[in-house]
This record gives sequence, C-alpha cells and structure tokens, in this order.
Amino acid sequence: MAADSDPESEVFEITDFTTASEWERFVSRVEEVLNDWKLIGSSAGKSPEKGEYTSGTWEEKTQDINFADFKFCVAHHYLKQESDGGKEEPEEDAFPMAMQDLLCMNNDFPPRAHCLVRWYGMREFVVISPGANCEAIISESKCNLLLSSISISLANSGCQVPMFVQIQQKWRRMYAGECQGPGVRTDFEMVHLHKVPSQYNHLSGLLDIFKSKIGCPLTPLPPINIAIRFTYILQDWQQYSWPQQPPDFDALLGGEVGGVEFGKLPFGACEDPISELHLATTWPHLTEGIVVDNDVYSDLDPLQAPHWSLRVRKADNPQCLLGDFLTEFFKLCCTKESAEEILGRGVAEEEGKENSDISQALSKLTEPAAVPIPKLSVSNMVHSARKRIRRHRRVDESPLSNDILNSILLCLFPDAAVEKLAEASEIKAARLNNDGKADQEKDCDYNLFNQLKSAPSDSLTYRLALCVCLVNFYHGGLRAVAHLWAEFVLEMRYRWENNHLVYGLAGGPPDLRCCLLHQKLQMLNCCIERKRARDEGRKVAEGGRERERKASANENGLLAPESAAAASDPARAGTPGKSWDSWSDSEEEFFECLSDTEETKESPPAAGEKGGAKEASKAKPEGRLHPHGNMTLRNSAEPLYIPVTQEPAPMTEDLLEEQSEVLAKLGTSAEGAHLRARMQSACLLSDMESFKAANPGCCLDDFVRWYSPRDFVEEEVVDELGETVVRGDLSARMKIPGNMWVEAWETARATPARRQRRLFDDTKEAEKVLHYLAMQKPADLSRHLLPCVLHAAILKEKEEESGEDIASVRKAVQQATSHASKLLRHPSPDYKKLEDVINQLMAVETVIACARSLKAKFGIGKGEVSEELERFVSSLLEEPEVSVVGAGRGPAGSIIHKLFVSAQRSALLAPLDEDAGRGGGADDRKPMGSGGVPDFPPPAGREILLRTCVPRPAPYSKALPQRLFCVLMREDFRLAGAFSSDTSFF
Repeated sequence: MAADSDPESEVFEITDFTTASEWERFVSRVEEVLNDWKLIGSSAGKSPEKGEYTSGTWEEKTQDINFADFKFCVAHHYLKQESDGGKEEPEEDAFPMAMQDLLCMNNDFPPRAHCLVRWYGMREFVVISPGANCEAIISESKCNLLLSSISISLANSGCQVPMFVQIQQKWRRMYAGECQGPGVRTDFEMVHLHKVPSQYNHLSGLLDIFKSKIGCPLTPLPPINIAIRFTYILQDWQQYSWPQQPPDFDALLGGEVGGVEFGKLPFGACEDPISELHLATTWPHLTEGIVVDNDVYSDLDPLQAPHWSLRVRKADNPQCLLGDFLTEFFKLCCTKESAEEILGRGVAEEEGKENSDISQALSKLTEPAAVPIPKLSVSNMVHSARKRIRRHRRVDESPLSNDILNSILLCLFPDAAVEKLAEASEIKAARLNNDGKADQEKDCDYNLFNQLKSAPSDSLTYRLALCVCLVNFYHGGLRAVAHLWAEFVLEMRYRWENNHLVYGLAGGPPDLRCCLLHQKLQMLNCCIERKRARDEGRKVAEGGRERERKASANENGLLAPESAAAASDPARAGTPGKSWDSWSDSEEEFFECLSDTEETKESPPAAGEKGGAKEASKAKPEGRLHPHGNMTLRNSAEPLYIPVTQEPAPMTEDLLEEQSEVLAKLGTSAEGAHLRARMQSACLLSDMESFKAANPGCCLDDFVRWYSPRDFVEEEVVDELGETVVRGDLSARMKIPGNMWVEAWETARATPARRQRRLFDDTKEAEKVLHYLAMQKPADLSRHLLPCVLHAAILKEKEEESGEDIASVRKAVQQATSHASKLLRHPSPDYKKLEDVINQLMAVETVIACARSLKAKFGIGKGEVSEELERFVSSLLEEPEVSVVGAGRGPAGSIIHKLFVSAQRSALLAPLDEDAGRGGGADDRKPMGSGGVPDFPPPAGREILLRTCVPRPAPYSKALPQRLFCVLMREDFRLAGAFSSDTSFF
C-alpha cells in the first residue's frame, strides 16, 4: 500500500493530439497523388464523339500508397483527347465533366472499355484498389472508412474527377465512389446478385427501382431516356461444316488441304476457330411510353431492333496444322540425344560384341593380323557400316520404311531419278530459267533467306528442312529424324566419292548470307567441282601427250610395236614414262612431290638468281590465259600475258572465324605481324609463280603492273633528247626494305598453276565437311534448319494470305519476319525469343483460318457477293464489334437471321427440351417463326440504361443527371447507379 501511495510511482500519460493518425496520413497521401497528377480544380473538355471510347486511346497511371501496413494501388484511367489550342475557361458553376458524361449518348455500350466506362460512360476516373496479394475489402466499416477518406480528399483538393474504391472480391467487380463539384455531388452505388429477382426481370420493374431511388417530388416526372441492348449467342454450326479437310495420314503424296506432301508445309485449322457469334440488338433512344416490356408482354423483337452489331469470339488455342508442325520441330532443338543413342550402338561396339571374351584381349594385341588393303577405302568402310547397321536392325524396327525413305530422298535429290545425262541437263537448265523468272517476279520473297539467314527456297537445305519437319511430325519423331539424317550423310559421302554434284545448290563459293549447314553443303559441292575439274584436266593432258606421240611417230613414218600397243591401250601408255600426274598420290592431294631431277628439268631457276634472267627468258612459257592489253615486259618486247592462276580457297563462316582467331593470337609484335603476313600471302606467292611461268624473263615491276596497278606509278619526264616520255616505277610502299612482295618474288619459282601445290585441298576439306555432318546430333540439325523452317512458314502464310487480303495479317507477318531476322542474325540466337516468333506465326494462321470460316458462313466465294458484305466479314477480324448495315433487313442481317433460325430448329428438335426448366418472363417471350419455333434463342445478356435529369433532393434543387445501368444475365444481376444531389439547396 505504501508503494501505491508513493507519488513517484504514478505514471502520467500524455496524449499528443497534434500527431497525425494513420487515417489522416492516408488521406494526405491520396491528396498528394491527386496533386502530382494535376487533377486539382475544374476540368473542361469537348463532348466525346460517337465511337470515340472504342477507337480512342486509353491511358493509365498507377501509384502505390499505404494505409498503415495495408497496401493500395491508385490508378488514373483517362481517354487521351486532342486538346484545343483556344481552350475556353469553364464556367464557374459548370457541372464536372463526369456529370456531363452521365447523360452523353454518343458512347453507350462500348465494345472494348473498362467496366466503369461501360456502366457510367465516363472518360476519366480514379480507382483505389487493394494491392497485389492483399485481402479484399469486405467489411462494411472498412468500406465506409475508405469512402470517407476519398470524400475528404476530394473536398480538400477540389478535384472534380470521380474516385472509386474497389470493394468485395475482385471477380465481382464491385465499386463505390463519389464525384464532387461546386455545390453538387454524385454518389456511385452498385448492387450485385447471382440471380435476377423475378419482379426486376423486365423493363417495368427496373423503371420502378430507378424512380424510387431518385425520389423526384415533381409531378409529372420528367421523361426517362431508355437504351436497351439484347445479346444473342450463336454456337451451333451444323448447317455449315468446317471447310478444312483433315489430313490423310495414309497417303504420302496426297493433294488435299493439309496433306503430307514432302516439300510443302500444311496449313489450316483442324477445328472451327470461330466458337461463337455474338449478335447485339440495340434500341438506342426510347422513352417510357414508347415500348412495353413486362412479365406478360414485350415489344422488344430483335428483328425490329433499329441497330444490330456483331462480334466474333474465337476458340481458345484452336489446333492448327502449321502451328503444330512448328511447335514439334522446335522441341527437337531442345533434345540432347546423339544419333548413336537414338538408333542404337555404334559400329565399334557391334564389332566388340563379336569378340567380347576378355581372355583374348592380349592375344588380339600381339597376334599379327592380315590387313585387307582393298577394304581400307572410305567407300568400302561406309558400305560395310551400312551393311552392319542393317544387319543389326530388323526391318520392322526401322524408324522410316523403305517406301517413305525413298520418297523423301527422291524429293531431296530429284536428279537421282533421271537416267540420261541429257535429260538431267535439260531439267537443270529449265530449272535455272524458271528460277530466273521467279527471281524477277518475286524478288522480295525469294531474297527472304538473306534476312533470316536461312537458304534459298529452291535449295537442297530448304527442302531438307521441310522433309525433316514432316518426318518429325508424321513419321516417327526423333528416331525418324536421326534415321533420315544418317541416310542423308551417306548420300553426301556417295556423291563425293563418285564425283556427283549435290543437286539444288548454287555454284560458286559458300554464300555467307545463308545458314552454316547450307554453307557446308556448298563447300562440299566446291570440293566435288575441283575434283572433277582436276580429273578432266588429267584426261585432257593424257590425250594431248598421246596425240603428240602419234604425230611424232607419223613424221618418222614408222610406229614401233611397243608404241602401237601403248597407243591402243591408254593404261599401258602411261607406264614407260611417268607423267606428272602419276607421281602424285592416289588422291592427288599435293603437287610438289616431283623428284629433284624432274624439278631441275621442268622448273627454271628463280629470276633473282645469277643467270636466272637469261635462262628464264629462254624457258618455254606455260599456263598463259591471254595477253594483258598492249602491255609488254619491262626487260623485253615480249607481250605481257595474264597467267592461269589457282582460285582462292572457299571458306565457310566458321572457318573464317577460326582463321581470324588464329591471326589475332599472333599478337602485335613485329615477329607476329611478319608471320601473319606470311600466312596471308600464300595466294600471292601462287600467283607470282604462275606469272613467272607464263612470262619468262619478267620482273616484279611487270607483276605489279598486272596485279596491283596502283602500286606502279607512271610519270611524264623529259629525256636527254628533250622529248616527253612516260616512265614508271614501283610505289613507295613497294620499295620499303623487307617488303613482303619483294621477299615473295625472290622465293617464287616459275611454276604453272597446274603443277603447284593446291591452295585449296579439296580432299581434306571434303572429309572435314563430311565429318562435321556425321557428328551433328538431331538437336544440332534442328537448330541449323530452324531458320529454313521459319522461312518456309512465313512464305506459306504469305501465300495463304494473298487469297484473303487481310491487312492485319500482312502487318503481323512483317513484324514476325523483322523479329526473326534480328534473332537469327545473332551468332547464338535466343531460343526462348524464337519461340515467341513461332507463337506470332501461329496467331497469324489462326486469323487466316478465322477469315475462311467467316467467309464460309456468310457464303462468300459461292457466287456473286456484294462488296459491302465482303467488307463486313473482313471488318469482323479487324474490329472488336461491327455494325450490321440495315440491321435485320440488310444483306448481312438476313444471313445472320438464317444462321440463328437454322441453329434454333436443330436445337429444338433434340429429344430433350433444354428450355423447359428456364424461368418465365422475358426469356419465353420470343418471336415465333414457322411451326412455333422461335427465330432466336433467349438473350444471353440484357443491358438496360436509364437516364434522366431531375432536381434532387428538393423540388427547388438544381436539375442534375441521374443514371442507372442494369445488367441481366442467367447467373448475374447488376445495378450500377450514379445519383446526383444538390449540396447547396437541399
């Protein structure tokens, strides 16, 4: 007790009422946001034009604020309008812009807008809603607290933009709000129920609600403006079958739509992409006495509605053939299995299986074994590998049957079916001619490969991509792709070994604008061309020597028996004296393998050696192409000849990158720079040797005049006789000590191109290409071919769109092409973003399928159709909602009416009467067609808009706008009211 009475133990609690509470901070924060967005004060603007809410641009600003630890999101929605230069100041007591919008009739029932825009017709408003992952505002006390907060914020800031608070669960779309002006206020209230009360299932009941709510004391009551919209849904397409035929999975080369023809991608939807047609019948301007709609009778006949509009609802992700092909092909890019893992064990493992006894391991290493020399050729190895694969794989286990495989190979290599060489050349010439015409007609589409880094649309790589895509989808997936690729690589090996050019590839070096796989195939073709040219050159040389031998024998008038036998047998003819070609190895890989005596006999010494110029001038010229104009050699009057030179080695982009890395690693030192120059001067040295062989007795000045004319400077000078003559000399850079050109010229020997070491070793490069192809996994192959598949898909969509003429599709295809071009140009493309490109192309296919579906339903293409109907159908794809000209009596309206009548008759003839249990009222009061079947089903949704302008709350108050928007659906009943009142005279 003593402690309790101690004055020091008493605690004095001081309450500081000057400290702001959480609620006051929240109100202040709302006012700050309104100030930041410049929503303070009165706002004025011109009345919105008809349809502007749909065609205009809506913008949104958001800001997060907190009420204690509860997060709210404040959003400002507004229609962006062009501001007038001579903007007039609003009147002092003018209504807020939102109140004027309540009575505006230009934008009733906008097809695409925020729900508050549709219910209240406003062009600007602010919404405060709970933040993400926050619970909904359900309790009434919290709702009232928020409404009080925005009321105080509006009053303090003078903001005339309406503010709403989202209450209840978000899916219910419940809002309460307020708008304040000078002496006026509008309260926004809402009712939401799951079922429509029977007494409010018609216009008369809703009018009663509206009248009782506004409580106008005037008699008679000012007229109420009424706008009504009924929406009917058509889902039954029994009368119109979907025009897309399903693909024929049994036929390999079927010509139907969506067939499986190799070399062509299928196109089209497998199901109707249009799921529903929504017909909205609207009575825009009615008054209470004009129309009757109660629980007994209704004047609201959809055929008599003055305004019809139609919207299309598309099916969710309809199955489309091209989209499925692209999706399945893209999945290949993500696989990791190699061809050996997919098709079975490799050759080495199969051989090891036959000798699996471990006790014999050492004896296998130590015992001598006979090496069958003839079987060491590459062709025999490939043949034995193919036999072993076929032996260990049963016929029924093969991923691709022989018939399908042969059809694919025939598509890839059509030259294999041509037996006669003449026919083959004719077909090739015809194809080249046709390609030339196609290039002129369709330059843009043909050169699309340049943008996408794919391959020309008439190339082997392009056809291979299409065949792989079709095989993957229809004929076995990953295993079938691995099988096809293995056969393709074997075909490439066969063509290389037998000197058959690869069909469907442009001549010349690899085209760096194309994908790497296409460059590799072109490189293989270059190797085959060089090999064939070398073999033909050897035959020509042997024939020339044979003719010389015969001519010399005829001159002597005697032909020895040995020579006669040699002449009759070319194989024996080359035996006594070996030619240059016979000194080379079997593959003719190198040309510098002459013996020392042969070299000294055939090759003159370098021009820089002692006596070399004299001997060189007497040497026999070799490898001349043609004279170089009227030029002569500096040291003699002999004409200057252009030599036959070796062509530079063709290179693919990976080889160029590898070479640049090697050169970059040499560094910037003097030694590195010198070594780099030596590596890059192989072609220069070869040309110098060819030039010396073609022009005996030449000097470096002669070579520079032909090879690099800019480095030979000519000047006019006056000689001893006083005459003006032209004299030339090497440029300054050619006279630098240690110049690479001088060094190369001194080391170069007079050797014609045919006897030089090859700059381009076609045997080595061909084996590298074939090894590269053999090492590619199915996933690697798919990544190489993905640009070609996208290229083919874009061309297919352009082709299909050309018959439909859809502006949005053309724009979407152009955007997808641009997007893909940026991604595929990158050395390592982002495959996640490439998947977005595929989704874009799938969306385009869906739109084209929708266009065809609509044209089939409206009878376009079955005879003469008015341009107006064609424009109407094309507009359905471009716009969210399209007005039907003439309503139910126009050409489009009559077709829509027939569609509904057909669907009604087929539905009501069903055994079960689905409409028997439906509620009474307006649902059963439908116009009857022939036989008592209503032409239209019960409306899926009814929207009724009531508007008036009355003084409220007192008779002497200002006449203010009042509005009630009613939504009546089978399981949804909503009333959205905006009720204004005078705060000055009440």
